[in-house]
Amino acid sequence: MEQMDRLHIPGPARDFVGYGPAVPKAFWPEDATLALNFVINYEEGSEYSHGEGDRRNEDGAELPAGWGMDPQDRDLCAESVFEYGSRAGIWRLLRLFDEYGLNATLFACALAVERNPAVGEWVQRAGHDVLCHGWRWSKTWELSREEERERIALAVKSITDTCGAPPSGWYCRYSASVNTRELIAEYGDPFIYDSDAYNDDLPYFADVKGTRQLIVPYNSLPYNDARVTSGMTPADYVDMCKRGIDEYRREGLAGYPKMMTVGLHARWAGQASRASAVREIIEYAQSLGDVWIARRLDIANWWLKNHESFGS
Repeated sequence: MEQMDRLHIPGPARDFVGYGPAVPKAFWPEDATLALNFVINYEEGSEYSHGEGDRRNEDGAELPAGWGMDPQDRDLCAESVFEYGSRAGIWRLLRLFDEYGLNATLFACALAVERNPAVGEWVQRAGHDVLCHGWRWSKTWELSREEERERIALAVKSITDTCGAPPSGWYCRYSASVNTRELIAEYGDPFIYDSDAYNDDLPYFADVKGTRQLIVPYNSLPYNDARVTSGMTPADYVDMCKRGIDEYRREGLAGYPKMMTVGLHARWAGQASRASAVREIIEYAQSLGDVWIARRLDIANWWLKNHESFGS
């Protein structure tokens, strides 16, 4: 941190210590051993595409990008994969959570929900919470500070209109810019927390130019369904998530509960075989009896109410 200060590198200072060896004895409602948050990344319709004037195709479809195709040519295969997420996958996942009476967190790209407003209506009825996943997919670090500020405001207004309430948190599609955390803290209401971090198993507070900002890390990379597009089977994915739940729960039973995020995407986990894996993970977590399956907003509010002194 000191070296970064000397070099005047813009953006958040790196922190390699965090809570250190004295991990705080957090607690969750009803003495749960683990706070488990299911995230549905809803992005379809906001990705890079020729139809948006991007003059390129999006890589995050299902198969290797491009097929040797010139980026100036439309990749209709990739476009169709994204459409699957919006036309079919999102509904399979939303119905699945309804079936088990659970609430998830929608990581919503504003433009995606604008193009399929029934998603926002369903989210309102079901009681899922919404985190803003950006106005649309963009390389945030290529934007000027003012451009990024304008897009944050545009996204907040859009999601408020389509989902009936403003987003409570923020997470960039690719990577945050050196300005993002400051802009979110500066924006203030409605943002309760920032999830542009992967660096802890518990929420924590960061000092952002004198403002104390709650960070709820997106500690989902091992438990992200993107794994199933790169050689992992649905059974492998279930095993990975179960192992994570078991180890976190072991720590919780020893008096040090943590949080875990399972990251899903409509175009990937919304496929039937992968949705069956999500079903198995839900049923396993529910069977344990001491896992708090919670919205991200609930975790953030609980932390603010009960653990506000941590990190002081």
